[in-house]
Amino acid sequence: MRICMFTNTYLPHVGGVANSVAAFAEDLRYHGHGVLIVAPVYEREGEKPDGETDVLRLPAIQNFNGSDFSLRLPVPFVIEGKLDKFRPQIIHSHHPYLLGDTALRTARRRRLPLVFTHHTLYENYTHYVPLESKGMRRFVVRLSTEYANLCTRVIAPSKSILDLLVKRGVTRPIVEIPTGVDTNFFSAGQRERARRKLGLSEGNIVLGHLGRLAPEKNLEYLAAAAADYVKKDEHAWFLAVGSGPSEDEIKRAFARRSIRKRLIMAGQKAGSELADLYAAMDLFLFASRTETQGMVLTEAMASGKPVIALDASGVREVVRDRYNGRLLDAEAPVDDFSAAIAETIRDKDLMKRYGLAARKTANEFSREVCSKKLEDLYQSLEAEHARSRRREATDHQALTSIVERLKVEWELAVGMTSAVVEAFASDDEDIGVE
Repeated sequence: MRICMFTNTYLPHVGGVANSVAAFAEDLRYHGHGVLIVAPVYEREGEKPDGETDVLRLPAIQNFNGSDFSLRLPVPFVIEGKLDKFRPQIIHSHHPYLLGDTALRTARRRRLPLVFTHHTLYENYTHYVPLESKGMRRFVVRLSTEYANLCTRVIAPSKSILDLLVKRGVTRPIVEIPTGVDTNFFSAGQRERARRKLGLSEGNIVLGHLGRLAPEKNLEYLAAAAADYVKKDEHAWFLAVGSGPSEDEIKRAFARRSIRKRLIMAGQKAGSELADLYAAMDLFLFASRTETQGMVLTEAMASGKPVIALDASGVREVVRDRYNGRLLDAEAPVDDFSAAIAETIRDKDLMKRYGLAARKTANEFSREVCSKKLEDLYQSLEAEHARSRRREATDHQALTSIVERLKVEWELAVGMTSAVVEAFASDDEDIGVE
């Protein structure tokens, strides 16, 4: 099959969506399928990663308002020429706006199945746009829901998100397909090498966190809980891997407790160094309540690390309380989180048991398992589409193409209008968020 994926974020940007697209594309190509990725161009004009193939880069405004998102500049002729040569059979959109609109237009114009993965709870990111408000939160929820209902199939990365989408009014068929993790890669990290580079010994206790260091990840809470424990245990350190606007908040939490020297800010990492840093940790900490799928949780578990986290969508599917770590109430106070760290760390047998269970859990989310689910979905859609096309008369293809172009523009306009009206006609804050 030939699949064309549209995404607003892609490598080298570090993030769940970019990593998901890259991983699925690699696995699909390995199994003999063609994959074309349509994504924004890099920040530095002309920069292209070594070995990048089958990626169409479009001009864009990078990192809009401090976010991970890029605003595509309209260049439809560039896309159409490439697609004519590639001849896609499936269109897969990874965002409901910007390049998501382009994906929808492409699917309708070429009369192809459109798959949409609902990667993100967009209402938790409205602080990155001007005029952030309750109305804006409702608007982005409604916009993504309207978009999903224009697609052939919708993918939810977790059961929690599937249930949430149904609650919000998505009526199209929804399939649960998480993004897989390369368990072999993350289980092969070199603990001793990483600790030596960090200036730590085996006698040190390393609490760790990895990901984008941003407000929506609840890092003020996490840093406070970690710092409270580190303050009480002279052998403990906190390792934060990643970058983002919350870096200073983490530093302040440790500075206020006079333990700044036992905080390691490793910055953004990739490749084998990433696996090594997971291996260097003893316990992985996670406090985000905004995930659709906590991929870093599965990566940490593949490295054999127990996890302490707050109960939230995308988290409860992976962290099982007192099996592979601790899953605390979403509103648990900082003291409870810190106490869970202490309870887990001081019991070596418990740590070992949690670690073994964590590896078993990670295998349930391996890339092999998840990519097979996506491949099966594509194949079922292609077979369904082929039957549908055979039933259609070919005499009126030109007219049908024009009608489809008008129809998709009308549907996009109706969806936008509906989202605006619903967002700003009521002060009700209930938008289907847990």
